[in-house]
Amino acid sequence: MKPLIEKSRIFLQNAKSICILTGAGISAESGLKTFRDAGGLWEDHAIEKVATPEGFAEDPRLVWEFYNARRKAAHKATPNAAHLALSRLEQGRRHRAKQKGKPTQGNGNGAAHRVPEPLTLLTQNIDGLHQQAGSKNVIELHGSIWKVRCTGCGVVSSEFPIELPILPHCEKCGKLLRPHVVWFGESLESDVLDAAETAIEECDLFLVIGTSAVVQPAASYPFLAARRGVPVIEVNKEKTPVTAVAVLSLQGLAGEILPKIIPPLPL
Repeated sequence: MKPLIEKSRIFLQNAKSICILTGAGISAESGLKTFRDAGGLWEDHAIEKVATPEGFAEDPRLVWEFYNARRKAAHKATPNAAHLALSRLEQGRRHRAKQKGKPTQGNGNGAAHRVPEPLTLLTQNIDGLHQQAGSKNVIELHGSIWKVRCTGCGVVSSEFPIELPILPHCEKCGKLLRPHVVWFGESLESDVLDAAETAIEECDLFLVIGTSAVVQPAASYPFLAARRGVPVIEVNKEKTPVTAVAVLSLQGLAGEILPKIIPPLPL
């Protein structure tokens, strides 16, 4: 493992723009159960009953009971060493970019070239633990458990208590509210897709952490990066489809591995 740690550090040091994809595995290390850990069931109900548009249409009360339970669990959870290491990595990258102070270069006709972000974090998780750890440039691919959306007027809000009333309704139009998350069978929002694709196109290093790499479209992102010739580093408890294209695959807990490859911030 030590040679892999050292090689990972070198990749991180040399990268100018890093894109990171995280999945349920990193949240599991904070005590949050994944759908896979639960065997695809919740309180003897199939996930199709509580995390799909069809399930919500059939029994919205059951769905809200499920998401209230997830909100309470996420509220009790705290960021682990992996979350904190990624936040530290972003802070270090931003500090380094600020020190270099590279101005945006013009192209001679008055237009300026876009400067890639030092680090973009794409997460499939909806629990907000990355932001709680201090990460700033986070793209929530599957939405946020802390937001709700009106099924009528479409207004998105986050001003609610941890546990919502069962069958909450919109104060503006009176229609039923739903969790502002991407359920199985739904597409990602277009602006989220665009932001993710931009990060993948601009990065020169791609990290995959704690994901089984089976849920699309996120599962395709490491492969898109690899096709561009971008090095892919995987950190996961077990092998996944991404392992085949990764230049480095570090197997183990993210909370144990990431602090070793991401150095502490200078005092």
